[in-house]
Amino acid sequence: MIKKQKFSLFTPLLMALLLLVLAGCSGQQASDEPESSSTDESSTESAEYPIVIEHAFGETTIEEKPERVATIAWSNQDVALALDVVPVGFSAANYGVQDDSGMLPWTAEKVEELGGEAPTIFQDTDGLDFEAIADTAPDVILAAYSGITQEEYDTLSEIAPVVAYQTSPWVASWREQVTYNSMGMGMEEEGKQLIADTEKFIADKVSAYPELEGKKAAFVSISAADLSKFYIYSPTDPRGEFLTELGMEYPENITSELEGSDSFYLELSAENADMLNDADILVSYGDDSTLAALQADPIYGKIPAVERGSVVIIGDNTPLAAAGTPSTLSIEYTLDDYLTLLSEAVSKVQ
Repeated sequence: MIKKQKFSLFTPLLMALLLLVLAGCSGQQASDEPESSSTDESSTESAEYPIVIEHAFGETTIEEKPERVATIAWSNQDVALALDVVPVGFSAANYGVQDDSGMLPWTAEKVEELGGEAPTIFQDTDGLDFEAIADTAPDVILAAYSGITQEEYDTLSEIAPVVAYQTSPWVASWREQVTYNSMGMGMEEEGKQLIADTEKFIADKVSAYPELEGKKAAFVSISAADLSKFYIYSPTDPRGEFLTELGMEYPENITSELEGSDSFYLELSAENADMLNDADILVSYGDDSTLAALQADPIYGKIPAVERGSVVIIGDNTPLAAAGTPSTLSIEYTLDDYLTLLSEAVSKVQ
């Protein structure tokens, strides 16, 4: 019997994430330019108000151009930053951060590049810090990629209009994040251009790796510390979807099992490991010992991709692992490394 269960994005990312304590923030240099936490008048003058955005909790109305943008959850801040707007506040990254800034490297670089007033970093791993969010006095709160509940949405809406996810928690692709967050900022046209630019960047990079085209791939999470179960992320999850964007395909037996489900993953016991047999390559979080542990296991070792070593092991709690759920900024920062690893795994396919 295959067991399916929902859980937060960050549980399958790490199984047990570290709470990072904010001690400082990158990119707090002073700037002579106007504060970039406000959207530029010239970039939003074509927007017509009110803007109405439909989402999972109903609809949100933006009455006038937001001047102060706050974001919560994962990667929404990267949309604002990619559009050259520094949010007045955003959630600390709680996975893949290598310092005490609360920001992933691509986020920190962009904050420093844009300058202006340093954003407030919300520490919300154990729950949204509504007081800290309210203290930033936002005009809009971006949460197109998040797992907020109806109750959290209602509370946030008392602070400012909220751009929530479209259908289900944690399944918004990088395109959806740009589309709806940019709408909430009154920058829909700029968002469309950002999508086009990112698509071209991806296509140019992927063109150098024709060997990836059509290969069967799946993004999974298998921990060497507990081989009794594993997880397969769905092709609607940003991690799985990005593999398909790079020219690969999810095995049909996995997509058929997920058909009709609104979950972004499957939780499976080890005896179901044969579900991975049709994959040419697998991508998983882990460390230097993970592949060897899988190959030595009497069940996982029989999976063809594992047996021949066609497995991309992304270092757990690293920036590249965090980029598995991509944003426009993380794509630009990590795509070369990711494509290299995928190509190496494909080279072992007979």
